[in-house]
Amino acid sequence: MARVKRGVTSHAKHKKTLKAAKGFYGRRKNTIRAAKAAVDRAMQFATRDRKAKKRTIRALWIQRLNAAVREHGLVYSRFIDGLNKAGIEVDRKVLSDLAITQPEAFAALVEKAKAHVPAAA
Repeated sequence: MARVKRGVTSHAKHKKTLKAAKGFYGRRKNTIRAAKAAVDRAMQFATRDRKAKKRTIRALWIQRLNAAVREHGLVYSRFIDGLNKAGIEVDRKVLSDLAITQPEAFAALVEKAKAHVPAAA
């Protein structure tokens, strides 16, 4: 069987790694050994932070909702409980957007939620 030299494959892999390391500082951008370690680590962070971003954004929606609902004399947890009891299924992203862009529609939702929650003690 013929001998297969792998220079082409190695060169392509190295180019791919160095392209991903573009913008890195020092040897990390132009030495394959340092670049490979840096790129691998960067990819781990990217994977982790895609998950963390979802949590952060949801927390932002909840903070916005809490602030908007407090203007109507309610708190976030009672508001969500009231919506659930009223059978209104709207996610936090949409509710947050409504609170910002259409305050009158949001106020109507708050009133419906208030009707289904017992008065605060």
